Amino acid sequence: MPKSNNAESCRVLKEARLVERKFLARPQQEGAGAIVRRSIGRFELKYFDPFLVLDEFSVTAPAGFPDHPHRGFETVTYMLQGCVTHEDFEGHKGTIGAGDLQWMTAGKGIVHSEMSAAQGTQKGLQLWINLSSNHKMIEPRYQEIQSKNIAEAVRDGIKVRVIAGEALGTKSPIFTRTPTMYMDFTLKPEAHLQQPIPTSWNAFVYVLEGEGIFGSLKSPPTSAHHLLLLGSGEELDAWNKSSKPLRFILVGGEPLGEPVVQFGPFVMNTQQEIDRTIDDFENCVNGFEKARHWRSETAISLDI
Repeated sequence: MPKSNNAESCRVLKEARLVERKFLARPQQEGAGAIVRRSIGRFELKYFDPFLVLDEFSVTAPAGFPDHPHRGFETVTYMLQGCVTHEDFEGHKGTIGAGDLQWMTAGKGIVHSEMSAAQGTQKGLQLWINLSSNHKMIEPRYQEIQSKNIAEAVRDGIKVRVIAGEALGTKSPIFTRTPTMYMDFTLKPEAHLQQPIPTSWNAFVYVLEGEGIFGSLKSPPTSAHHLLLLGSGEELDAWNKSSKPLRFILVGGEPLGEPVVQFGPFVMNTQQEIDRTIDDFENCVNGFEKARHWRSETAISLDI
């Protein structure tokens, strides 16, 4: 029998992850005049190990997220439009513009602000990733990448920006304490994506623009602002059968399998640890020492 020259014929078939649950993220008020579409961290889906929150946010000056604390997890801010200024009680400050990434490890404690930095509407995504009990009290850390330096690849009508992990042979330089993959895919009409996902990881898709089919060609199309929780399997299959581009993020992470106790911006393993965290914050100790006399420049200027 003659050998086939078609590389696809030699491809080992992998089990595709099917869509198990689907949510429409509806707008709600958050922070100071900000609008968020929350898909993880809402009453129907409190936690998707290791992910605590996923917000698609929209802020118009002077709206934003004034001075607030965090402990026990990481925040990943990925700007889609406009820019946001941020500052914290350690003196770290700057501006995140369209396409830029900030990966902040709050660890044992940070107090910071995130506010609109330009006229018009600023849009982005913020993902909260839980930290294991071994890492909840580490020193805070930032990883920031400008849009021009984010790893990208293009192939067969597919463009990917690799925030974390690897896709289409391209790797991100971001270090993830909780093993995580985070990709921003854009598929042209008729493009078909097959993206490997570690079998032991939880994974989800959030659609940003257009309309796509995920998991199986028998699945109904999914449009913007929908979260899709993926079942077990080895890869994500996605198709763009529409006449317009499809853009979505694919996020996956290794489950921690630990107890989660959350009180607003504090995420620990036990109620006792939460009580201690509240005491630490109120008394400005154990990582919150600089919170006693700190206010962001934005808070001072706006008197908030």
